[in-house]
Amino acid sequence: MDTTQIADAPPPTQPSSAEQKRAARGATRPGDRIFLGFSRGSGILLLVIMAAIAGFLTYRAVLAISKDEGNFLTTFEWNTGVNPPVFGIAVLAYGTIVSSIIAMIIAVPISVAIALFLTHYAPRRLRGPIAYVIDLLAAVPSIVYGLWGALILVPHMNGLLGWLNDYLGWTGVFSWQGGAARSMLTVGILLAIMILPIITNVSREVFRQVPQMHEEAALALGATRWEVIRMAVIPFGRSGIISASMLGLGRALGETMAVATVLSPDFLIHGSLLDPGGGTFAQNIASKFSEATEFGRDALIASGLVLFVITLVVNGAARAIIARRKEYSGANA
Repeated sequence: MDTTQIADAPPPTQPSSAEQKRAARGATRPGDRIFLGFSRGSGILLLVIMAAIAGFLTYRAVLAISKDEGNFLTTFEWNTGVNPPVFGIAVLAYGTIVSSIIAMIIAVPISVAIALFLTHYAPRRLRGPIAYVIDLLAAVPSIVYGLWGALILVPHMNGLLGWLNDYLGWTGVFSWQGGAARSMLTVGILLAIMILPIITNVSREVFRQVPQMHEEAALALGATRWEVIRMAVIPFGRSGIISASMLGLGRALGETMAVATVLSPDFLIHGSLLDPGGGTFAQNIASKFSEATEFGRDALIASGLVLFVITLVVNGAARAIIARRKEYSGANA
């Protein structure tokens, strides 16, 4: 064969991107196509469900708010049985947000500390039993937490409330005038106990995914165990800790029966966290829904719409924080 003909022969043509895609689709197995269809359909179904919930809540809320003689956002009253009706969510929004913040302040540091202890400090023979107990706490029903809070926690809170009043009562936030400890602080402590297993379990799994080479590199440089945790473990798991905290916050915002069992509801915003009274969205809906009229239920649904929006805003903020800190977390290293 003439070598000049071989040299002058045109190079083989590469298939176009469209041809490659068609070949890839043709090579895909039927099981892969079925799985892709189910996955895509599940995602679309989730969006449809969310849109349906938002549409239902918005429609019923508009029916109620259009007849409200008070300001829905600032009124300190909930009276849907009179004509004209007067109701607002000021107290409910305040109670929901304050009790959830208290729960997060208490639960997040303790949960992260427990997760670090289980992954980096606890002996092997203790890790299993402690993790098992934490898993059991996550399985306890809300009403059981509520009964425990009403019968055990509330009667034993007087010592703590007295101590806070003696040393921090001058702030006004921790002043106590006596009475039953059915206050926002008690609700916050109970919610902290309820969300602690969620944050602990997720944080523990995140810390277990830290690359061993990161920790070994820090140890090789002479770091102590705490310095390894501070420089390698926590930065790697920061996004996971935020995600775990948001899961816990979601439960704290929407908790119903435990709060309804412990709290003494009223429609006043108390300057002190130790004063009995207050209310939350979920507690108000649970306590009033069964005896409400059709219009009263629309009003309760309107408050549920506000809670729905708050939850979406919180989750959106969490995703934004995670996206901003992803490049610093070490998760992509």
